[in-house]
Amino acid sequence: MNTMKLLRKLSLYYPKSIKSRGDRVGLMSGKLPEEINNILLCLDFDDTVYNLLLSLKKKPDLILTHHPFIYGPRGRVLSHDPVKKDLVERIEKLGIPVYSMHTNFDAGKNGMNDALMLALGLKNIRPLETARMARGGELEKPMEIHEFAKYANKCLKLEYSHLVHAGKDLVKSVAIIGGGGSREFKNAMLEGYDIYISGDAPHHVRRDVIANHYNYLDVSHEVERIFMPHMKKVLLSIDPTLNVEIIDHEELPELIK
Repeated sequence: MNTMKLLRKLSLYYPKSIKSRGDRVGLMSGKLPEEINNILLCLDFDDTVYNLLLSLKKKPDLILTHHPFIYGPRGRVLSHDPVKKDLVERIEKLGIPVYSMHTNFDAGKNGMNDALMLALGLKNIRPLETARMARGGELEKPMEIHEFAKYANKCLKLEYSHLVHAGKDLVKSVAIIGGGGSREFKNAMLEGYDIYISGDAPHHVRRDVIANHYNYLDVSHEVERIFMPHMKKVLLSIDPTLNVEIIDHEELPELIK
């Protein structure tokens, strides 16, 4: 498929204009080919993906990641990060470009947070009025909060999560931002959702949740692995002849009890 045509179609869902301020999206390294037939999807491009790449019989025309491969001005990042600089040089020698869709995918229609809501089986999915990246919805029927936390772990394919239970005992309405959106819990609370789900909550945010008598389910940032299967469906809906491969190599941190 023509590369520019593919990127234009993706931009209908995930335009760069909706990315968060200061975020880096788009072409991270290398040069885009005129045609793309083989795409490799991963959450992050790193040494593990590079080494797996070397073993593939058919090399991809494009590596599409969720998290930016180079986060910040290229010259500044590579001058301060010799490990990243070495990886950039190696992938560019292979002639395979790396392209990233980050907060534009998170906020976009049929993107990250819509995919997470669908995985939870929620109904009446809509953006929050005060946080455009977040999504809200309802369960078919109320659930006891600990039962809901276990249900969420199962639906989101997580081994564990961390529950702050300082609000209602029953959960019916749910709001979510995948990744590190813990600070937006007040938006969900003020819009009347029973629980908010996100990740990377620092201590002071958890204390604010408790002070506000609210519920928060802190899930691993790796919940965003849903990017790969979801993006594959989007790509194949654009062009069913594309060959789309997934490398899902990231593990949750080990839980020590």
